[in-house]
Amino acid sequence: MIMNNKTVISQFLLLGLPIPPEHQHLFYALFLAMYLITVLGNLIIIILILLDSHLHMPMYLFLSNLSFSDLCFSSVTMPKLLQNMQNEDTSIPYAGCLTQMYFLMVFGDMESFLLVVMAYDRYVAICFPLHYTSIMSPKLCVCFMVFCWVLTLLYSMLHTLLLARLSFCENNLIPQFFCDISALLKLACSDTYINELMIFIMGGLVSVIPFSLIIVSYVKIVCSILKVSSARVFHKVFSTCGSHLSVVSLFYGTIIALYIFPSANNSTVKDTVMAMMCTVVTPMLNPFIYSLRNRDMKEALKNVLCKKKISL
Repeated sequence: MIMNNKTVISQFLLLGLPIPPEHQHLFYALFLAMYLITVLGNLIIIILILLDSHLHMPMYLFLSNLSFSDLCFSSVTMPKLLQNMQNEDTSIPYAGCLTQMYFLMVFGDMESFLLVVMAYDRYVAICFPLHYTSIMSPKLCVCFMVFCWVLTLLYSMLHTLLLARLSFCENNLIPQFFCDISALLKLACSDTYINELMIFIMGGLVSVIPFSLIIVSYVKIVCSILKVSSARVFHKVFSTCGSHLSVVSLFYGTIIALYIFPSANNSTVKDTVMAMMCTVVTPMLNPFIYSLRNRDMKEALKNVLCKKKISL
């Protein structure tokens, strides 16, 4: 549709993944399996935490929210990707694209905030073990969760509304398998200065500041354990923080590779791989990282399975 010599875009075309046509069915089966594993793994963690009273602690409250965020984060992109691969129709409506971008930002930013809260929880547990219960009170934990969710919802809404005011020209091809805000800004034919300014200013709120707070937490943890020259203490701290550190490295590693150091020469292959790592691989691996390295989660799974066998 033409309006004031400008083309009003009614839909976008997702470039998708650079997969040869003869391998489409193979990769479709692979991505479907990965998505099902992601859904099942994160659901198991959420259900275990709900059913086992021993896991009704701050750390597992945050972990259940992280699993829910991972589950939704992957669900925002994977069903559409699978549908596009099956139907070979890569179009997505304008409203659908903005909606997908909004929820991607919500659940992606939520994971960033949750990793900070979990780092603070580990800091209190290791540096102030005798005061852990009083510091990490149920009221404080609920306040943390409400603050994180409200902040991510408002932040994502701000960028979505700012993007909705832009005009888009003839080019409607997005070089990704989902609606990414940076890709959409490149397609806009109106002034994007305000959008880019808000991303620069507010970006620190959801990326730089959380990452810095995580580093500060672990610096304080390291300084605390260095005062105690005990192999047993070192082992306990590593077992307590190992899973969280693995998830932090995986999450921020892909974010940095995708947005801080994007591929040169406008090559989309690296960006697509990093986006796949961020939206598919990381949410799939997180349940395994926490379940395989966490003794409480393994015990909870055994208890639930034993109760099920007894009831049968």
